Amino acid sequence: MLTVAIDVMSGDRAAHERLTGSLRVLRDDSDLRLLLVGQPEQIRPEVEQLPSALGGRVEVICASQVIAMDETPRAAVRRGRDSSMRIAVNLVKEGRAAACVSAGNTGALTAISHFVLKTVANVERAAIMSAIPSARGHAHMLDLGANTGATPLQLCQFARMGSIVARDLYEVQRPRVGLLNIGEEDIKGHETVQAAHALLTREPVDYVGFVEGDAIFTGEVDVVVTDGFTGNVALKTMEGLARLIAARARREFQASARAMFAAWIARPALRRLAAALDPRRYNGACMVGLRGIVVKSHGRADATAFARAVELAAHAARGHMTAHVAQAFEPQGVFS
Repeated sequence: MLTVAIDVMSGDRAAHERLTGSLRVLRDDSDLRLLLVGQPEQIRPEVEQLPSALGGRVEVICASQVIAMDETPRAAVRRGRDSSMRIAVNLVKEGRAAACVSAGNTGALTAISHFVLKTVANVERAAIMSAIPSARGHAHMLDLGANTGATPLQLCQFARMGSIVARDLYEVQRPRVGLLNIGEEDIKGHETVQAAHALLTREPVDYVGFVEGDAIFTGEVDVVVTDGFTGNVALKTMEGLARLIAARARREFQASARAMFAAWIARPALRRLAAALDPRRYNGACMVGLRGIVVKSHGRADATAFARAVELAAHAARGHMTAHVAQAFEPQGVFS
Protein backbone atom coordinates (compact mmCIF):
# COMPACT_ATOMS: atom_id res chain seq x y z
CA MET A 1 0.00 0.00 0.00
CA LEU A 2 1.53 3.30 -1.13
CA THR A 3 0.94 6.31 1.12
CA VAL A 4 0.78 9.90 -0.20
CA ALA A 5 0.44 12.97 2.03
CA ILE A 6 -1.85 15.74 0.74
CA ASP A 7 -1.59 19.38 1.77
CA VAL A 8 -5.34 20.00 1.68
CA MET A 9 -5.31 23.62 2.79
CA SER A 10 -2.81 25.39 0.51
CA GLY A 11 -3.80 26.84 -2.85
CA ASP A 12 -5.92 29.51 -4.53
CA ARG A 13 -9.11 27.42 -4.65
CA ALA A 14 -11.18 26.02 -1.81
CA ALA A 15 -9.96 22.92 0.00
CA HIS A 16 -12.97 21.06 -1.41
CA GLU A 17 -11.33 20.90 -4.86
CA ARG A 18 -8.18 19.28 -3.50
CA LEU A 19 -10.19 16.87 -1.37
CA THR A 20 -12.41 15.87 -4.28
CA GLY A 21 -9.42 15.31 -6.58
CA SER A 22 -7.53 13.29 -3.98
CA LEU A 23 -10.49 11.07 -3.14
CA ARG A 24 -11.12 10.50 -6.84
CA VAL A 25 -7.64 9.00 -7.17
CA LEU A 26 -8.22 6.96 -4.01
CA ARG A 27 -11.28 5.37 -5.64
CA ASP A 28 -9.35 4.54 -8.81
CA ASP A 29 -6.18 3.25 -7.13
CA SER A 30 -6.82 0.31 -4.81
CA ASP A 31 -3.22 0.29 -3.57
CA LEU A 32 -3.21 3.93 -2.47
CA ARG A 33 -3.51 5.33 1.05
CA LEU A 34 -3.90 9.06 1.78
CA LEU A 35 -2.81 11.23 4.69
CA LEU A 36 -5.00 14.35 4.42
CA VAL A 37 -3.27 17.23 6.21
CA GLY A 38 -5.20 20.30 7.27
CA GLN A 39 -8.10 21.53 9.36
CA PRO A 40 -10.16 18.47 10.43
CA GLU A 41 -13.45 20.37 10.42
CA GLN A 42 -13.07 20.93 6.67
CA ILE A 43 -11.78 17.43 5.87
CA ARG A 44 -13.74 14.99 8.03
CA PRO A 45 -17.26 15.71 6.67
CA GLU A 46 -16.18 14.58 3.20
CA VAL A 47 -14.16 11.62 4.47
CA GLU A 48 -17.09 10.42 6.57
CA GLN A 49 -19.21 10.11 3.43
CA LEU A 50 -16.82 7.52 1.97
CA PRO A 51 -17.67 3.80 2.02
CA SER A 52 -15.87 2.03 4.85
CA ALA A 53 -13.50 0.28 2.43
CA LEU A 54 -12.25 3.64 1.19
CA GLY A 55 -12.43 5.43 4.52
CA GLY A 56 -10.09 2.84 5.98
CA ARG A 57 -7.41 4.05 3.59
CA VAL A 58 -7.61 7.67 4.74
CA GLU A 59 -6.12 9.32 7.80
CA VAL A 60 -6.72 12.95 8.74
CA ILE A 61 -3.67 14.78 10.11
CA CYS A 62 -4.41 18.01 11.97
CA ALA A 63 -2.56 21.22 11.03
CA SER A 64 -3.31 24.50 12.79
CA GLN A 65 -1.65 26.80 10.23
CA VAL A 66 -1.95 27.53 6.52
CA ILE A 67 0.88 29.18 4.59
CA ALA A 68 -0.50 32.10 2.59
CA MET A 69 0.14 32.32 -1.15
CA ASP A 70 2.09 35.56 -0.59
CA GLU A 71 4.16 34.28 2.35
CA THR A 72 7.90 34.73 1.90
CA PRO A 73 9.97 31.51 1.79
CA ARG A 74 11.97 32.54 4.85
CA ALA A 75 8.85 33.29 6.88
CA ALA A 76 7.29 30.00 5.78
CA VAL A 77 10.28 28.06 7.10
CA ARG A 78 10.51 30.01 10.35
CA ARG A 79 6.86 30.47 11.25
CA GLY A 80 5.06 27.67 9.43
CA ARG A 81 6.11 24.71 11.55
CA ASP A 82 2.52 23.59 12.14
CA SER A 83 1.31 24.43 8.65
CA SER A 84 -0.35 21.85 6.42
CA MET A 85 2.49 22.25 3.92
CA ARG A 86 5.26 21.70 6.46
CA ILE A 87 3.55 18.72 8.06
CA ALA A 88 2.98 17.08 4.66
CA VAL A 89 6.69 17.40 3.83
CA ASN A 90 7.61 16.19 7.33
CA LEU A 91 5.55 13.03 6.74
CA VAL A 92 7.81 12.22 3.78
CA LYS A 93 10.91 12.90 5.87
CA GLU A 94 9.62 10.62 8.64
CA GLY A 95 8.88 7.81 6.19
CA ARG A 96 5.14 7.84 6.91
CA ALA A 97 4.45 8.92 3.32
CA ALA A 98 6.25 8.01 0.11
CA ALA A 99 5.40 11.39 -1.44
CA CYS A 100 3.48 14.59 -0.77
CA VAL A 101 1.44 16.97 -2.92
CA SER A 102 0.81 20.67 -2.39
CA ALA A 103 -0.85 23.41 -4.44
CA GLY A 104 0.61 26.09 -2.22
CA ASN A 105 3.10 28.91 -2.56
CA THR A 106 5.94 27.68 -4.82
CA GLY A 107 8.67 29.62 -3.01
CA ALA A 108 7.51 28.40 0.39
CA LEU A 109 7.22 24.79 -0.78
CA THR A 110 10.69 24.92 -2.33
CA ALA A 111 12.24 26.40 0.80
CA ILE A 112 10.50 23.98 3.18
CA SER A 113 11.32 20.97 1.01
CA HIS A 114 15.01 21.91 0.85
CA PHE A 115 15.10 22.63 4.59
CA VAL A 116 13.35 19.41 5.66
CA LEU A 117 14.38 16.86 3.04
CA LYS A 118 17.69 18.24 1.74
CA THR A 119 19.05 17.38 -1.71
CA VAL A 120 20.57 14.05 -2.73
CA ALA A 121 24.31 13.50 -2.90
CA ASN A 122 26.03 16.36 -4.76
CA VAL A 123 22.92 18.07 -6.13
CA GLU A 124 23.04 21.77 -5.27
CA ARG A 125 19.40 22.69 -5.92
CA ALA A 126 16.23 20.74 -6.67
CA ALA A 127 14.32 21.71 -9.80
CA ILE A 128 10.62 21.61 -10.67
CA MET A 129 10.03 19.35 -13.66
CA SER A 130 6.86 18.70 -15.63
CA ALA A 131 5.67 17.20 -18.91
CA ILE A 132 4.72 19.58 -21.74
CA PRO A 133 2.65 18.43 -24.76
CA SER A 134 4.71 18.24 -27.94
CA ALA A 135 4.43 16.96 -31.51
CA ARG A 136 5.86 13.59 -30.44
CA GLY A 137 3.96 13.21 -27.20
CA HIS A 138 5.71 15.08 -24.41
CA ALA A 139 8.78 17.11 -23.62
CA HIS A 140 10.01 17.32 -20.04
CA MET A 141 11.00 20.79 -18.88
CA LEU A 142 12.92 22.00 -15.84
CA ASP A 143 13.28 24.23 -13.91
CA LEU A 144 9.74 25.63 -13.84
CA GLY A 145 10.06 27.92 -10.85
CA ALA A 146 12.01 26.49 -7.93
CA ASN A 147 15.08 28.66 -8.63
CA THR A 148 14.76 32.10 -10.20
CA GLY A 149 18.41 31.89 -11.20
CA ALA A 150 20.80 29.00 -11.79
CA THR A 151 24.56 28.63 -12.11
CA PRO A 152 26.14 26.75 -15.02
CA LEU A 153 26.74 23.76 -12.72
CA GLN A 154 23.12 23.77 -11.55
CA LEU A 155 21.84 23.87 -15.15
CA CYS A 156 24.13 20.95 -15.86
CA GLN A 157 22.69 19.05 -12.90
CA PHE A 158 19.14 19.88 -14.04
CA ALA A 159 19.96 18.33 -17.42
CA ARG A 160 21.28 15.18 -15.82
CA MET A 161 18.32 14.81 -13.46
CA GLY A 162 15.84 15.52 -16.25
CA SER A 163 17.44 12.88 -18.42
CA ILE A 164 17.27 10.32 -15.60
CA VAL A 165 13.61 10.98 -14.87
CA ALA A 166 12.63 10.95 -18.55
CA ARG A 167 14.45 7.65 -18.99
CA ASP A 168 13.47 5.80 -15.82
CA LEU A 169 9.96 7.12 -15.17
CA TYR A 170 8.75 7.85 -18.69
CA GLU A 171 10.67 5.16 -20.59
CA VAL A 172 12.42 7.47 -23.06
CA GLN A 173 15.31 5.19 -23.96
CA ARG A 174 17.88 7.86 -24.77
CA PRO A 175 16.49 11.29 -23.84
CA ARG A 176 17.70 14.13 -26.04
CA VAL A 177 18.53 17.18 -23.91
CA GLY A 178 18.45 20.78 -25.09
CA LEU A 179 19.48 23.98 -23.28
CA LEU A 180 16.95 26.78 -23.80
CA ASN A 181 18.50 29.85 -25.42
CA ILE A 182 17.69 32.77 -27.72
CA GLY A 183 19.28 30.96 -30.65
CA GLU A 184 20.79 27.63 -31.65
CA GLU A 185 24.19 29.04 -32.64
CA ASP A 186 27.06 28.48 -30.23
CA ILE A 187 27.75 32.22 -30.01
CA LYS A 188 24.24 33.08 -28.73
CA GLY A 189 23.21 33.66 -25.14
CA HIS A 190 24.58 35.16 -21.94
CA GLU A 191 27.59 33.97 -19.97
CA THR A 192 25.64 31.51 -17.80
CA VAL A 193 24.16 29.51 -20.68
CA GLN A 194 27.48 29.67 -22.53
CA ALA A 195 29.29 28.17 -19.53
CA ALA A 196 26.55 25.57 -19.02
CA HIS A 197 26.76 24.66 -22.71
CA ALA A 198 30.49 24.00 -22.37
CA LEU A 199 29.90 21.79 -19.32
CA LEU A 200 27.05 19.87 -20.92
CA THR A 201 29.17 18.79 -23.86
CA ARG A 202 31.15 16.73 -21.32
CA GLU A 203 28.15 15.37 -19.40
CA PRO A 204 26.99 11.75 -19.80
CA VAL A 205 23.68 12.81 -21.40
CA ASP A 206 22.55 12.97 -25.03
CA TYR A 207 23.05 16.73 -25.29
CA VAL A 208 21.96 18.24 -28.62
CA GLY A 209 22.98 21.82 -27.83
CA PHE A 210 21.05 25.08 -27.65
CA VAL A 211 17.35 25.06 -28.55
CA GLU A 212 14.91 27.91 -28.99
CA GLY A 213 11.45 28.15 -27.43
CA ASP A 214 9.67 26.50 -30.34
CA ALA A 215 11.66 23.30 -29.74
CA ILE A 216 9.62 22.71 -26.58
CA PHE A 217 6.74 21.68 -28.86
CA THR A 218 8.37 20.29 -32.00
CA GLY A 219 9.52 17.02 -30.45
CA GLU A 220 13.17 17.47 -31.42
CA VAL A 221 14.21 17.18 -27.77
CA ASP A 222 12.87 15.17 -24.84
CA VAL A 223 14.24 17.36 -22.03
CA VAL A 224 14.39 21.17 -22.07
CA VAL A 225 16.66 22.79 -19.47
CA THR A 226 16.48 26.36 -18.23
CA ASP A 227 16.45 28.40 -15.01
CA GLY A 228 13.28 28.71 -12.95
CA PHE A 229 12.55 32.31 -13.92
CA THR A 230 12.58 31.62 -17.66
CA GLY A 231 10.88 28.25 -17.26
CA ASN A 232 8.03 29.66 -15.19
CA VAL A 233 7.47 32.54 -17.63
CA ALA A 234 7.39 30.02 -20.50
CA LEU A 235 4.94 27.78 -18.63
CA LYS A 236 2.53 30.61 -17.79
CA THR A 237 2.75 31.82 -21.40
CA MET A 238 1.75 28.36 -22.63
CA GLU A 239 -1.20 28.27 -20.24
CA GLY A 240 -2.37 31.70 -21.34
CA LEU A 241 -2.04 30.81 -25.02
CA ALA A 242 -4.04 27.62 -24.51
CA ARG A 243 -6.85 29.61 -22.87
CA LEU A 244 -6.76 32.22 -25.66
CA ILE A 245 -7.01 29.57 -28.41
CA ALA A 246 -9.91 27.85 -26.63
CA ALA A 247 -11.79 31.12 -26.13
CA ARG A 248 -11.22 32.27 -29.73
CA ALA A 249 -12.29 28.89 -31.10
CA ARG A 250 -15.52 28.96 -29.08
CA ARG A 251 -16.26 32.50 -30.26
CA GLU A 252 -15.63 31.70 -33.92
CA PHE A 253 -17.72 28.53 -33.85
CA GLN A 254 -20.62 30.46 -32.31
CA ALA A 255 -20.40 33.35 -34.77
CA SER A 256 -23.00 32.05 -37.22
CA ALA A 257 -25.33 29.16 -37.95
CA ARG A 258 -22.87 27.86 -40.55
CA ALA A 259 -20.00 28.01 -38.06
CA MET A 260 -22.10 26.20 -35.43
CA PHE A 261 -22.93 23.49 -37.95
CA ALA A 262 -19.22 23.13 -38.80
CA ALA A 263 -18.45 22.85 -35.09
CA TRP A 264 -21.08 20.12 -34.72
CA ILE A 265 -19.50 18.17 -37.62
CA ALA A 266 -16.02 18.60 -36.17
CA ARG A 267 -17.09 17.98 -32.57
CA PRO A 268 -15.35 14.58 -32.11
CA ALA A 269 -12.04 15.95 -33.42
CA LEU A 270 -12.39 19.14 -31.40
CA ARG A 271 -13.05 17.16 -28.25
CA ARG A 272 -9.95 15.05 -28.81
CA LEU A 273 -7.89 18.18 -29.45
CA ALA A 274 -9.24 19.90 -26.36
CA ALA A 275 -8.52 16.84 -24.22
CA ALA A 276 -4.97 16.51 -25.59
CA LEU A 277 -4.14 20.16 -24.87
CA ASP A 278 -6.10 20.55 -21.62
CA PRO A 279 -3.62 22.06 -19.11
CA ARG A 280 -5.26 20.05 -16.34
CA ARG A 281 -3.85 16.85 -17.88
CA TYR A 282 -0.35 18.16 -17.27
CA ASN A 283 -0.86 19.51 -13.77
CA GLY A 284 1.69 18.41 -11.23
CA ALA A 285 5.43 18.88 -11.31
CA CYS A 286 8.03 16.86 -9.42
CA MET A 287 10.76 18.56 -7.42
CA VAL A 288 13.64 16.45 -8.64
CA GLY A 289 16.85 16.26 -6.64
CA LEU A 290 15.38 16.04 -3.14
CA ARG A 291 15.72 13.15 -0.68
CA GLY A 292 12.00 12.56 -0.99
CA ILE A 293 9.21 13.09 -3.48
CA VAL A 294 7.39 16.43 -3.48
CA VAL A 295 4.88 17.28 -6.21
CA LYS A 296 3.83 20.88 -6.83
CA SER A 297 0.31 21.37 -8.13
CA HIS A 298 -0.86 24.57 -9.79
CA GLY A 299 -2.38 26.87 -7.17
CA ARG A 300 -5.59 27.27 -9.22
CA ALA A 301 -5.98 23.54 -9.88
CA ASP A 302 -9.52 22.22 -9.79
CA ALA A 303 -10.40 18.69 -8.69
CA THR A 304 -9.52 17.16 -12.08
CA ALA A 305 -6.15 18.88 -12.24
CA PHE A 306 -5.29 18.11 -8.61
CA ALA A 307 -6.11 14.45 -9.16
CA ARG A 308 -3.46 14.41 -11.88
CA ALA A 309 -0.89 15.76 -9.41
CA VAL A 310 -1.74 13.00 -6.92
CA GLU A 311 -1.41 10.40 -9.67
CA LEU A 312 2.00 11.84 -10.58
CA ALA A 313 3.17 11.59 -6.97
CA ALA A 314 2.14 7.94 -6.83
CA HIS A 315 3.84 7.23 -10.16
CA ALA A 316 7.08 8.89 -9.06
CA ALA A 317 7.08 6.96 -5.78
CA ARG A 318 6.40 3.62 -7.45
CA GLY A 319 9.11 4.38 -10.01
CA HIS A 320 11.66 5.07 -7.21
CA MET A 321 12.53 8.46 -8.70
CA THR A 322 14.56 9.61 -5.69
CA ALA A 323 16.69 6.46 -5.69
CA HIS A 324 17.43 6.72 -9.42
CA VAL A 325 18.58 10.34 -9.12
CA ALA A 326 20.59 9.66 -5.96
CA GLN A 327 22.35 6.69 -7.53
CA ALA A 328 23.42 8.74 -10.55
CA PHE A 329 24.87 11.50 -8.35
CA GLU A 330 26.83 9.32 -5.97
CA PRO A 331 30.55 10.12 -6.27
CA GLN A 332 31.24 6.66 -7.71
CA GLY A 333 27.99 6.56 -9.75
CA VAL A 334 28.13 6.35 -13.52
CA PHE A 335 25.18 7.50 -15.62
CA SER A 336 24.51 5.02 -18.40
